[in-house]
Amino acid sequence: MTSIFNPLKSLFSKRTKGIGLEIAPERINIAQIRKQGQGYKLTTLHSTEVPDGIFQEGKIADAPGLADLIQSAIADSKVKAENVATAVPMREAVIRLIPVPAELDDKELREMVLNHEAGLYLPYPREEVDLDYQKLGFFDDEDGIQKVQVLLVATRREVTDIYLETFKEAGLHIDVLEINSFALIRTIREQLRQFGSREAAVLVDIEFDSTEIAIIVDGVPQFNRTVPIGTFQLQSALSRAMNLPISRNTELLQGMTIPNTPVDSVRTGATGINPGMAALIRVLGELADELRRSIDFYLNQSENLEVAQLLLAGPGGGIGQLDEFFTQRLSLPTTQVDPVAALSLEVDQEIPPVQRPGLGIVLGLGLREV
Repeated sequence: MTSIFNPLKSLFSKRTKGIGLEIAPERINIAQIRKQGQGYKLTTLHSTEVPDGIFQEGKIADAPGLADLIQSAIADSKVKAENVATAVPMREAVIRLIPVPAELDDKELREMVLNHEAGLYLPYPREEVDLDYQKLGFFDDEDGIQKVQVLLVATRREVTDIYLETFKEAGLHIDVLEINSFALIRTIREQLRQFGSREAAVLVDIEFDSTEIAIIVDGVPQFNRTVPIGTFQLQSALSRAMNLPISRNTELLQGMTIPNTPVDSVRTGATGINPGMAALIRVLGELADELRRSIDFYLNQSENLEVAQLLLAGPGGGIGQLDEFFTQRLSLPTTQVDPVAALSLEVDQEIPPVQRPGLGIVLGLGLREV
């Protein structure tokens, strides 16, 4: 029983000093953070490109190749650490909020959650997954019976195994393996505290080949969904329209600023903007439509809740004026997250605003090791 529980056992625990290491289909990010007075100092921030073929459809396809890249990235960053906190994509996880009787002691709760309740909420056999859980607050159900809310997190064992094996091959020990959206939430938790218990924040993490949407209430993800539109799809639409070769490098996209164009003129094509920008806006419009569907689906199942804000994160979250585009398109206040400011992080070198939303995960992982 304990072996099943082990790989994710440190999801919610405090750990020893090490580094945050984020692996994504296009890059490896490394962050080391130190406590400094009342705040934090970023002592190391390093990024290494990941070539095509290491990942396929968001999954690790070449573990030995990735292990070599991780070793090189560690060497180039000059950090001395054997312990790492890393994360699996949200789409590889099952995250559920489950109510259980409040009178259970910790042992009974563990037994009930892991051996009974988990099986009811998982889309695959219980023996094929690694699990962790966290007790949240108490509440009274519709019959007035006191219950405790439990956050259940599960990943398929084949996913956790490939992460553990890859890092072991790179000579590193994973002491924290969590879900990337949890790392992001840790980074912006002060920002999330401004919302009331009936207000939802929508975290929109625009990654390389997908966007991960998490709807958060009281700092806890209540709903999550992955949409297959990321920076690669945005840049590809831009490149095709401008007759440029398709590239994994999204520098072209990072240099863009989305014009303030009325929604109706984008739909009719009467924008007067260049074909590349028009193509980019069309794909962003598709992403906005998917966001609207996700929000509507969630709100239809939730009483007395309103969406207070969209928070843009990830490598695509910092595109110029993207916050204004979504504000206009969805009629919802939208802001680009700034993890450096959110953590009042002292940095030796200035980090450009366009890059900051993409650091939310790795900084959140780095925080686990402080």
